[in-house]
Amino acid sequence: MPFLKDAVTLVKEPQQLPSIPLSWFPSSVFAAFNVTLLLFLSGLFFGFPCRWLVQNGEWAFPAITGPLFILTFFSLVSLNFSDPGILHRGSTKEDPMTVHVVRVNQRAFRLEWCPKCLFHRPPRTYHCPWCNICVEDFDHHCKWVNNCIGHRNFRLFMLLVLSLCLYSGALLVTCLTFLIRTRHLPFSLDKGMAILVAVPAAGFLIPLFLLLLIQALSVSRAESSYESKCRYHPEYNPFDQGFAKNWYLAMFAPLGPNYMSEVVCLQRPVGTAWIQEKTKPSPPRRPKHCRPGPPGPQHQPRRVPGKGPPGSGEAAALQEMRRLPASVEKSPGGPRQPTAEPAAGDP
Repeated sequence: MPFLKDAVTLVKEPQQLPSIPLSWFPSSVFAAFNVTLLLFLSGLFFGFPCRWLVQNGEWAFPAITGPLFILTFFSLVSLNFSDPGILHRGSTKEDPMTVHVVRVNQRAFRLEWCPKCLFHRPPRTYHCPWCNICVEDFDHHCKWVNNCIGHRNFRLFMLLVLSLCLYSGALLVTCLTFLIRTRHLPFSLDKGMAILVAVPAAGFLIPLFLLLLIQALSVSRAESSYESKCRYHPEYNPFDQGFAKNWYLAMFAPLGPNYMSEVVCLQRPVGTAWIQEKTKPSPPRRPKHCRPGPPGPQHQPRRVPGKGPPGSGEAAALQEMRRLPASVEKSPGGPRQPTAEPAAGDP
């Protein structure tokens, strides 16, 4: 029999999930810089030109720009941390050669296989190369907030663009009003700060207005920015349901379930205490007028002599024993105990 020196067992290696790239740091720094820039310019505006206008009785300007700043800052920060509609990753056991076909308004869509997320993605779902995730109803990746724009945060994105347009216009108008009313005064720090705020406000206003117009046209045609860029619907768009219905579905319709939150809840570890609590039998119901007593050992009720249950013969035997004399006659063998005849109810 030959001696085997090297015996190697051939085992099929499991397919590993793709690693997440580490290119998120520069994008995160850029998004944080945008938030800081908004706070910096707003601080200069409210600290110099707006303060001068308030001191001279012009309360209308801060009454308009103040709520717009709060709305803009809230939408910007919320969009940074919002869920665009992420679809969780699939399993390595999925077969990429399986063909899935769905129909939308008499048009067939073959579900494409995502080699990074390992599942067949639904229609209008695309893989973002910057975030390395598949997003439902993917519109585009916004580098200003370092987040994808998709099904669940598109409304927040539209609110941000609209609030930025209004806020930039309000800053520009207020700074120009301040410069006009102080033209007879010598150059001061307030004028310098007003110019420093008005120049970026005017520079951002025109691109933001064009972006808002493009997004409004995309909503009207029920076509995302990614689809219009890639010519995804050359013949006709099966998702177009009319102007009013498209705006309702994009801005006011229910969003549906949050897939990531449901997956996170399902993946939470379940402890033994939680299992015992869920599997513990429920206590018997008590009447409403009864209140549960304090926890502790349950004592059996003390039986009072002469008050036994009817038919047991205990009460009749004790009454017969009380009729006998208290003294007991002594005998050579010891004291003689009184005897009682059994009652009718005893066995």
